[in-house]
Amino acid sequence: MKSLQAQKSELASTEKQLAIIENGLSGNKDYALIPFQQQLEQLNLFPLVPTQLEIFQVNVGKMCNQVCKHCHVDAGPDRKEIMTRTTMQACLDVLAANPSFKTVDLTGGAPEMNPDFRWFVEQIHALGKHIIVRCNLTIILANKKYHDLPEFFKKHQVEVVSSLPFYTADRTDRQRGDGVFEDSIKALQMLNEVGYGIEGSGLQLNLVYNPAGAFLPPAQNGLELEYKEQLKKHFNISFNNLYAITNMPISRYLDYLLTSGNYEKYMEKLIGAFNPVAASNVMCRNTLSIGWDGYLFDCDFNQMLNLKVDSNHHHISQFNLHELQTRSIVVNQHCYGCTAGSGSSCGGSVA
Repeated sequence: MKSLQAQKSELASTEKQLAIIENGLSGNKDYALIPFQQQLEQLNLFPLVPTQLEIFQVNVGKMCNQVCKHCHVDAGPDRKEIMTRTTMQACLDVLAANPSFKTVDLTGGAPEMNPDFRWFVEQIHALGKHIIVRCNLTIILANKKYHDLPEFFKKHQVEVVSSLPFYTADRTDRQRGDGVFEDSIKALQMLNEVGYGIEGSGLQLNLVYNPAGAFLPPAQNGLELEYKEQLKKHFNISFNNLYAITNMPISRYLDYLLTSGNYEKYMEKLIGAFNPVAASNVMCRNTLSIGWDGYLFDCDFNQMLNLKVDSNHHHISQFNLHELQTRSIVVNQHCYGCTAGSGSSCGGSVA
């Protein structure tokens, strides 16, 4: 399977995605779905503004060893976009000068495939920041040079957050590719061996669930208990928390919705499940997202739609904390994905 970009799909264009998200399949400007902005206005939340910028989320590249069916990044082995050390240094300069950023969240693609990934982690650790790595698990087994990642993560007290669509092979492999479940289990066992997910170790191992089809995730707490029971029983695996994340109707998941004929029903489902409490707690209010090329976004999803921050300065090299702290957050119809039901963020439910 290739990325949408490699397939030369029309959905590789962010403009095409936005046209569908804003105006529906017909392109009708009178598209009947309630605008997300209108929902915020009724709650006196528009314009949506930041609270405190605390999380610095960096996409270090779109290259990945997997091509998952629902990937909102459209990542894969054929994606060559990669963050340079120069851009990483600009990020480090901002982090050193702005102590309000307590957490650095590293994502991709598979962030570990960036040739400067380990150097970047070492430099961030030296600044005393808490580090999260979005590890797809299979990267640990993809090549001998990655086999020591569990030890590297432990040395730098990195929190590992990893996607595991389900605790059975069939459902996981359907979403992420043949053999992914088996390799994911081996990688989780390797992480457990060095202390990750083990009570009292201080090494955080969190898993991510996102639905395989056109439906919303179930209650996070109940699903976590189910995961813990099944993974312990069948594979002797322990982990800390499960994050249930709603699929965003963008990129490859948008492609899935369109080809399966589920797009309009899914959008109606998201809107029908709109939760005002989740709306007030969306992650874009305390997070800044930095693209592989250094451009700034309100969140990872806006980044993938190329919706840059509403500011006079759009690049990490022009970082202006006051402007970013007082900006209006850019919203669109895909934002319903973060406010449906218990809400959704990179840390799971928000309500």
